[in-house]
Amino acid sequence: MCGIIGYSGFREVKEILIEGLKKLEYRGYDSAGISIINENLKIYKEIGDIGKLVNKIPNLKGNIGIGHTRWATHGKVNKINAHPQISCNNKIAVVHNGVIENFEILRDKLKSKGHKFKSKTDTEVITHLIENYYKGNLEDAVFSALEQIKGSYAIVVLCEDEPEKIVGVRNENPLIIGIGDNENFIASDVPAILDYTNRVMYLEDGDTAVITKTGIKVRSNGKTVERKEHTILWNLERKYYG
Repeated sequence: MCGIIGYSGFREVKEILIEGLKKLEYRGYDSAGISIINENLKIYKEIGDIGKLVNKIPNLKGNIGIGHTRWATHGKVNKINAHPQISCNNKIAVVHNGVIENFEILRDKLKSKGHKFKSKTDTEVITHLIENYYKGNLEDAVFSALEQIKGSYAIVVLCEDEPEKIVGVRNENPLIIGIGDNENFIASDVPAILDYTNRVMYLEDGDTAVITKTGIKVRSNGKTVERKEHTILWNLERKYYG
């Protein structure tokens, strides 16, 4: 099913991403990766269990990042196909759950514009689309990319040029926001963030969320909307499965 975790706040993000991915292991995966902004965008990916990824990551500082556990659909199991996927200019990183139905058509169009593809994934198309539309506002670029995409997805995006911001989008794949004090989270499921907050917001299909350490903005159909905050009353010791 794949797992997603993202964080913007005051804590060291590396540990939050790794622990969040471990909490999502129940979803199944064959590779894992993280992206952190530390002066510039850095990505680390490995095949196999999360422990192998941990051993490859240096003592990296940073307060914003995204992570992913992948269960292969398009493209075989290897480091190149693992997420995050990155743009040609190495400034935009994307993690994605779901299936992009028209990715081959989009990939051919982007190649004709000079984009260079490294993986065999449908996710990489999203990354290059956002890069193609990026004019200084990540949210606008994501909106423009989504107009071209057909399929189901939970997408989370990080951009070196906007190092305080994470953009997340949901369509037929779960995505939740964890609400903290001077920190916020985005994830596939509640266990990934429950060590840090029990306040969550469930995104709905068609929602786009912009997350910084101090704020959350959700839009649907071009309009800002309010999504109800929920308090999670169970803890990890009681297990997610009830």
